[in-house]
Amino acid sequence: MRKLIILFILVASATAVFSQVTKPENPTGPVVQATPKPVTQPSEGKKAFEYLKTLSGSWQGTVMNIPISITIRAASSGTAILHEMNTEKGPPDHEITMFHVEDDRLIATHYCDAGNRARFEGKVSSDGKRVEFSFLDVTGSTKGGLVRGMVFTPVDADKHLIEFTFIMPNGKAIELRGEFIRTK
Repeated sequence: MRKLIILFILVASATAVFSQVTKPENPTGPVVQATPKPVTQPSEGKKAFEYLKTLSGSWQGTVMNIPISITIRAASSGTAILHEMNTEKGPPDHEITMFHVEDDRLIATHYCDAGNRARFEGKVSSDGKRVEFSFLDVTGSTKGGLVRGMVFTPVDADKHLIEFTFIMPNGKAIELRGEFIRTK
């Protein structure tokens, strides 16, 4: 009888213990329900970056009556944008500008054929009609001049404007403007 009572106590204890243990859905540990993240708006830098992506393609236009070809394309799995400017007869001689988002800021690095690399921060303008780039810093020699500001303005899906402020070697600022039409 004593053995029967011990067996009954063991079975009852085991039943009580096993009824409280639940099998986890995830074999590596208990299932944890994630709190839904609030929907946030993209940063100003991300909005500007996404706008620039819409300009991907080939473009033709002029700056100071010099014909210029531009190619814009996403690079590095879409995390950067490559903007290339070429002309048949000198400057620009294959200048490039790279755009990327860093800590919610749109950063542009312009590799100038004057031999320097100017960096800018881009933001959508207060009226939402253009992307304006403010000068951050420059590395390399500025003896050949320096791009000090840029503005990209969409006109429609097949036309955009680019405005530059260029600092001449003598320190004088000149404003340059180009109108570009999509060719591809």
